[in-house]
Amino acid sequence: MSTTKGPLTGLAALVVLPTYNERQNLEPMVNRILEHVPAADVLIVDDNSPDGTGELADALASRDDHVHVLHRPGKEGLGRAYQAGFRVALDQPGVRTIVQMDCDFSHDPADIPRLVSLIDSGADLAIGSRYVQGGSTPGWGLQRRMVSRGGSLFARSVLGLPYRDLTGGFKAWRRETLEQIDVSRLQANGYGFQIETTWRAHRVGAGIVETPITFRDRFAGKSKMSRAIMREALLLVLRLRFAPPSTRTGYPVAVRSDVAAWGAHSATPSITSDPSTSGVRYSHPVAGAPHSEHGRLLMSPEAGPPDPGP
Repeated sequence: MSTTKGPLTGLAALVVLPTYNERQNLEPMVNRILEHVPAADVLIVDDNSPDGTGELADALASRDDHVHVLHRPGKEGLGRAYQAGFRVALDQPGVRTIVQMDCDFSHDPADIPRLVSLIDSGADLAIGSRYVQGGSTPGWGLQRRMVSRGGSLFARSVLGLPYRDLTGGFKAWRRETLEQIDVSRLQANGYGFQIETTWRAHRVGAGIVETPITFRDRFAGKSKMSRAIMREALLLVLRLRFAPPSTRTGYPVAVRSDVAAWGAHSATPSITSDPSTSGVRYSHPVAGAPHSEHGRLLMSPEAGPPDPGP
């Protein structure tokens, strides 16, 4: 595993961009990211793409000090790529916010400033959500909608989480939250990685906000989704839910004092106004955990109130 350059330069955020055979999308994606967040750095994590994505990434990095490349020896899955990228980010003391997103334009770079601003406003994890009010998935057929929404509903129900979009991969993280969940201990490799990271953030009492996005089909190239990836995510949810409490995280649950005070002894969700986010905060007990172990869902204004539906 190697990087093409040294320390990162941006102060606003580091965007981690995993790639495998994304040559057609890579350059326009990097250009759009830097157009919308000029102060950011972009870390391309390439898994030795046979289509030359890695070589193009090096060329982009040679022309722009804000572009960096992490070369990995082969394809090991989305989760491992993000883990590697997150480790590079956390090795840089100046990086305060880490954004994760797909390289295929299903995630719109124009939404990055909104996600970063939510972190700046106090959230620990901001999720670009397809399934809150204002979110959408244009062009999807009924079967795809049912599979995607059903996956999120299954994970929410089994894990006892209030967040609407658990399988989405467009997120912004506060540095300290990634450090606290310890990315080296994550188990998932495919798209279950998205579920696991949000679940672990919830377990350590992170302030989590969902904000609506429009998720579009990829601009070019081929989707990496497969039945094996879906099966892995399904089994991961069951493992997380039914593992003994002492082994569910691999580390002690840390409860932030400002979170523990929010309905810490209530067995039902509580919704109150939160002027700091101009929305609502939502305290919800962790399934199978003492009532003091809470995450908090901070709904952005455009997301509307928490919705218990699928």
